Amino acid sequence: MSLIAHLNPLKRILSITVVRQARNVSHFTYQPDDKAPIEGEKQKMNMFTAINNAMDIALAKDESTILFGEDVAFGGVFRCSLNLKNKYGGERVFNTPLCEQGIAGFAIGAATMGAKAICEIQFADYIFPAFDQIVNEAAKYRYRSGNLFDCGSLTIRAPCGAVGHGALYHSQSPEAYFAHTPGLKIVVPRGPNMAKGLLLACLNDKNPCIVLEPKTLYRSAIEDVPLGYYESTLGKADIMRVGGDVTLIGWGTQVHVLREVAEYAKKKLNVNCEVIDLVSILPWDVETVCHSVKKTGRCLIAHEAPITNGFGAELAATIQEECFLHLEAPIMRVCGWDTPFPHVFETFYLPDKYRCLEGIKKLINY
Repeated sequence: MSLIAHLNPLKRILSITVVRQARNVSHFTYQPDDKAPIEGEKQKMNMFTAINNAMDIALAKDESTILFGEDVAFGGVFRCSLNLKNKYGGERVFNTPLCEQGIAGFAIGAATMGAKAICEIQFADYIFPAFDQIVNEAAKYRYRSGNLFDCGSLTIRAPCGAVGHGALYHSQSPEAYFAHTPGLKIVVPRGPNMAKGLLLACLNDKNPCIVLEPKTLYRSAIEDVPLGYYESTLGKADIMRVGGDVTLIGWGTQVHVLREVAEYAKKKLNVNCEVIDLVSILPWDVETVCHSVKKTGRCLIAHEAPITNGFGAELAATIQEECFLHLEAPIMRVCGWDTPFPHVFETFYLPDKYRCLEGIKKLINY
């Protein structure tokens, strides 16, 4: 038995943390998609270059497309809009004042008048000053006008989630706040191919869309991305790994955590997990999720946002309602804790592979 095993639980956690920090190990291992979404010429891209490529295509395809936000003309904090101002000019790609409410308000007005508006909120954590504009204006515009007017050409991009050192103002996952709002569509990409396809699909959707981009994937996620135009289906989940014992559900970065957990579970527990990338938060793919849970009888949902009223609660409620007679164990959620996102204690906060693996053990042994 190792020395760590003899220590009390807190010391064990601290020892594991020190080892991880010393090795500079991320809480996930990125796994690229098995194949590209379409045939044709491809180029190796990380996620921010795939997003840049999508916006380049959108700007070239439709002269009404405009791109704006804080520092966007300079390339943005994460370089997603790099060189686009030089290519399309300052009237179509431009900086805004540091005013999220103003960014969203301007975007709604532009979209209502027929422009395809892509606005960037520099961090998803900064989106809350724009909350009223998004949920009370953008989401309701079509409904309150009796379908005479809409701002369906509006797409809001926002970097979200843990990045390793972001702490309470740069690591939040606000998807559940917006998922309570009819009239919006919300998606979270897991990598470059999906990021490009979802963004282009959102730009052509007839509803205002929010694309929450896991910022830790901007550079760590690399795939062969088709250079041509394609769209990913909104409202459709992807089965990343087929299995018959436990259904694992996540989105964004957490998909890669769960794929790694599934491999651990197979090797260590002889448990065959099915991994689902929800992809679309609103609307979400009830059919794919419930079909999987009816097959496996066990379900674990994992997300970085706090557990209380996180979007996993909506999934759990629907699964319980639709799959009750098929369940062999209570639905489990492995999520962030009900605290502000910590800095030095981020390791304890995240639903990493060790916490998820413990959750699988409890489901199997229930």
